[in-house]
Amino acid sequence: MARVVSFGEIMMRLATPNFLRFVQTKSFDVTYAGAEANVAVSLANFGLEASFVTKLPKNEFGIAVLRYLRQYNVDTSHMIFGEGRLGVYFLETGYSQRPSKVIYDRANSTFALSKPEEYDWDRIFDNADWFHFTGITPALGDNLVQACLDALKKAKEKGITVSCDLNYRAKLWSQEKARQVMSQLVKYVDVLFANEEDAEKVFGIKADESNVVEGKLSLKGYEQVCRRLKERFGFKRVAISLRESIVANLNGWSGVLLDGDDFYSAKQYTVHIVDRVGAGDSFSAGIIYGFLTGMKPQETLEFAVAASCLKHTIVGDFNEVTLDEVKSLMKGSGSGRVVR
Repeated sequence: MARVVSFGEIMMRLATPNFLRFVQTKSFDVTYAGAEANVAVSLANFGLEASFVTKLPKNEFGIAVLRYLRQYNVDTSHMIFGEGRLGVYFLETGYSQRPSKVIYDRANSTFALSKPEEYDWDRIFDNADWFHFTGITPALGDNLVQACLDALKKAKEKGITVSCDLNYRAKLWSQEKARQVMSQLVKYVDVLFANEEDAEKVFGIKADESNVVEGKLSLKGYEQVCRRLKERFGFKRVAISLRESIVANLNGWSGVLLDGDDFYSAKQYTVHIVDRVGAGDSFSAGIIYGFLTGMKPQETLEFAVAASCLKHTIVGDFNEVTLDEVKSLMKGSGSGRVVR
């Protein structure tokens, strides 16, 4: 069984119920989430060995996170604990023309203040096949830039495949800082993930004939983006999820993949959205799963897009779907009829 290690922050997610706005709600629904943890849960659900590495506060919230992840069979043995607080993010789910909103309360969290030397990457990567991180982690501070760099060097030393999701977050750092840091880190990356905006915001590489705000995306333009990223940084593979926003709860969803010099595009789904947060992470997990289990590139891409399509129908960041459900959608069973 392949073993995947992911590294990042997990937070308490406080979401308003029933599409209420922040100014309306009297309560919040509590779950736990973070980009790298979302990937680990998806892979564990699909039957791979997934290990999530982070630092948690030594209090009841840290225990709650530990128990939450263990129910999904995620390996938590490499987590560390210390003083401090758990990061929090608040979610107001949008509807129709009203967009979703996220407010972070994660400054000075236990993870954000963790030190590079606290992570024993030689031990963490024992028997690992794949390492995954995102641009969110180094955005939290220079200490975590160094922690990522240490992990990447050790992963390459051990011959481990490395993937990165750019996951640009304007509320965490500037485009200039992101470009400076990520240009350094992606030198160690084999597989790059992005959405329809990330390559432009982080590396200044824009798709021709596309307008993200208007929901107009050009496959030819994104093929050019993939090839330019590969040419600049030497990635073996580049995968981009493509979202065509009609309104907040109705999107077109697809993806593209550059594998070596071969370019692939996937079927597009029209998605009525329950919860879109974590969709990109489920796409990344689908690509990782496909290649680790020997799928061909086109099948891998179709699997990733189908898995992340289904994620839009699940409340919470985690993709609570099975392999059979993803494969059923890939075969064309997307009518939503009751399964009896």
